[in-house]
Amino acid sequence: MRPYAPADADATIDIFLRAIREVSSKDYSSAQIEAWAKVEDRGLWAERRISRPAWIAEIDGEPVGFSDLTADGCLDMMFVHPEFQGLGVASSLLRRVEEKARTLGFRRIYTEASRTAQSFFERKGFRVISRQTVEKRGQSLENFLMDKHYAE
Repeated sequence: MRPYAPADADATIDIFLRAIREVSSKDYSSAQIEAWAKVEDRGLWAERRISRPAWIAEIDGEPVGFSDLTADGCLDMMFVHPEFQGLGVASSLLRRVEEKARTLGFRRIYTEASRTAQSFFERKGFRVISRQTVEKRGQSLENFLMDKHYAE
């Protein structure tokens, strides 16, 4: 596990696109996947990752997952490469996010979890606040606003 660096933009974009196309495709239609799995502005993508605490999970020096935390306590993105699912990568990333949230004094973090990720977050102590529908390039996608509270 290491902090995100500007040179990680292409690796994180690849992980993001492959995770959606190869993993989330079991929970969303092909039209929804096509609308979601796009990065139109690589520069904006890189700027968002570098503007906040963000981490890269590596195995044998290769990026296999990433996550980040916004200033208001949102775990905005967490994606794991399809070939490295089920190895504890997401759990390790979440531990890092939670450690940072606690050091920043957050008593709560939240996320907008896909159908694919909902059960993972529930197993990690998050609760569903509400079911949401978001629009991506003309497609409606269901996700779940979830949060987790920490003791003081």
